[in-house]
Amino acid sequence: MSATETLAVATVAHWIGGKPVAATSGRSGVVTNPAIGSVIAEVGFASAEDVDHAVAAAKAAAAEWRATPLSRRAEVMFRLRGLIVENRDRLAEIISRENGKTIADALGEVARGLENVEFACSVPNMLKGGYSEQASKGVDVYQIRQPLGVVAGITPFNFPAMVPLWMLSNAIACGNAFILKPSEKVPSASVLLAELAKEAGVPDGVLNLVQGDKIAVNRLLEHPDIKAISFVGSTPVARYIYETATRNGKRVQALGGAKNHMLVLPDADIAMAADAAVSAGYGAAGERCMAISVVLAVGDVADPLIDAIRERTARIKVGPGSEPSNEMGPLISREHRDRVASYLDVAVAEGATLPVDGRLDPASNGEGYFLGPSLIDNAKPGMRCYDHEIFGPVLSVVRVDTYAEALQLINDNPFGNGTAIFTQNGGAARRFQFDVEVGMVGINVPIPVPVSYYSFGGWKSSLFGDLHMYGPEGVQFYTRSKVVTSRWPDPGASKVDLGFPQVR
Repeated sequence: MSATETLAVATVAHWIGGKPVAATSGRSGVVTNPAIGSVIAEVGFASAEDVDHAVAAAKAAAAEWRATPLSRRAEVMFRLRGLIVENRDRLAEIISRENGKTIADALGEVARGLENVEFACSVPNMLKGGYSEQASKGVDVYQIRQPLGVVAGITPFNFPAMVPLWMLSNAIACGNAFILKPSEKVPSASVLLAELAKEAGVPDGVLNLVQGDKIAVNRLLEHPDIKAISFVGSTPVARYIYETATRNGKRVQALGGAKNHMLVLPDADIAMAADAAVSAGYGAAGERCMAISVVLAVGDVADPLIDAIRERTARIKVGPGSEPSNEMGPLISREHRDRVASYLDVAVAEGATLPVDGRLDPASNGEGYFLGPSLIDNAKPGMRCYDHEIFGPVLSVVRVDTYAEALQLINDNPFGNGTAIFTQNGGAARRFQFDVEVGMVGINVPIPVPVSYYSFGGWKSSLFGDLHMYGPEGVQFYTRSKVVTSRWPDPGASKVDLGFPQVR
């Protein structure tokens, strides 16, 4: 089938006011299946007017949704959770087709996204305020949390369902209307989520989608009726989102890139550490901000650890995610695959060694955008493979002599998203969690993504803004507090007889 014939089959539209809406810009992009390297759909790009249409629909729906009782909002979220469970296989197939990850990995993504819907089901408890009686004579003071109004989220290609659910679940449960701009590379999962939200009882206009590129993003950042922006993506774009949106008076949480280090001490269980490094380094083809990209091997642990990692990478089966036996799928695009592969030759030229070259994997020579797992040894700060966020299946090993040297490398890194330590020494682990300057820490856990009732986010150049994503901080982000100070006349002194008994 030619690209033209494919485009005629599937066109991905916006979702505004509870229904599909065609783009009016006359511009579009293509959606590619990265496992076969062919176009599978066309996605219409939003004009500024399309974004305005979505904002108007959201604003019209926000007032009534805000007034909806908390129990009703919780009921809707419970229904949405059930519908996502019923459709998780369908959702996983869409993710795998457009993103390339394996079905098992896609199902895992859906499961982690569901946790956030489940957390949002507790909205009556999340929005409880505080009350102080008799703060002054006859005066009471209490605090309440209220929604912002219209809020928006901009999400990346690597988690087409999970990251939108990080944002929209709390935003909607808290009483806001939400506008989502998903990655134009993977637009269809968000459309299915919008359809399921409507079926669950989310009123028309409370959840809207605009497809597109920077034109849509810029209009969201400048629109006066949008009160807050959530973003997940690369650090340069996160910085741009933060600076532009805050300049326009918006609340912003913008999660950027990462360079996550896994510290392996000499007493670590080698098999456990190797399993963790392989899973965290090559899972989802390394296209995740919580991937382990650097192993810091302390002392004599380096050689046996590298041998164990090499032995495990040889067993990873690379191929289309639709085939259950495959364990790693393609990268998102040909350009990205080629960029990731370019780091390997540069690493060798800069003095590193290459125990495992993913370009030699048989799948790397097919039609899809595949690159087998690669392992770089003797990496050092100053090399491109160490300094850059590669965002692919490339794991670098840095050999260090001491814990202190390893800690300094982590703390000196401009990113501070996630890190992990592998050791059997509880005192060393306790010291690490105290010393390390990173937002999410794993102890013998390679990818320490918090469960939904905590919040997700890093430090330093991995986060722009002061509130992390989802969980309690997500609720705080999508609401604002109001403090009420009240005094009521004493009924005994009132001219109106309220029937209160007199005791004197």
